[in-house]
Amino acid sequence: MRSSELAALAGVTVRALRHYHQLGILDEPERSANGYREYDIRALVRVLRIKRLAALGFSLHSMPDLLDGDVEHDSLLERLDRELDGEVARITAQRAVIAQLRRDGLAPDLPPALARYADAFVASARSERVARFDREQAILVGHLVDEEQLALVAKLYDRLTAPDRLTVYTELNARFDSLGPATTDDDIDSLVHDAVRVVKELMRDVPAESLAADLGEAGALLTEYSSEVLNQTQLRVVELIKSDLEVPR
Repeated sequence: MRSSELAALAGVTVRALRHYHQLGILDEPERSANGYREYDIRALVRVLRIKRLAALGFSLHSMPDLLDGDVEHDSLLERLDRELDGEVARITAQRAVIAQLRRDGLAPDLPPALARYADAFVASARSERVARFDREQAILVGHLVDEEQLALVAKLYDRLTAPDRLTVYTELNARFDSLGPATTDDDIDSLVHDAVRVVKELMRDVPAESLAADLGEAGALLTEYSSEVLNQTQLRVVELIKSDLEVPR
């Protein structure tokens, strides 16, 4: 039988057969005089075995031992069962996160711990540039920090999105967004003073230097991100705020 016939009988694709050949789990017959490869019934049996093992969850890379080796099946099945149990746990947790995102109407590209706060920042932002900056920072933080650090950041975000603080934060962000070469030193000093006051109040029981240390590599990458998206006046203000907060640079 030709490859298309074999594939149809086994319920796989011709592309799958080629993949089996590449992995060395299905012998590739020589071409006949008419240029086609002809498979025998044993090839069909082989493909059916591969298909069955794959359906159980065995990887194609583990097939040689299963198909041709003298293996103890129970131990292999036990190991597979443990792997599938872990997969079930992972999927269950994943579905719980999906349910939470749907229930709260949150974006799926952010960790749930930060998503609702990031959405609040975006909704209150006075420009698309500020909204994007807040959102991208949240994405970076959510990806780079561990669970303990994420809980700390979420705590700060929770405080920052309280109605009275969010209004102040939005105003500070708008002033920060407007910074540029024409900004006066008085305006810069005023913004730094107000921002430091807000940050100190926000982190009244989380020292700024402690947060910076906890963020570790994430803090360095966030600094790199800022250097790529902020203008020179904005970067100057960031450094002045860090200096006033005594945050290591």
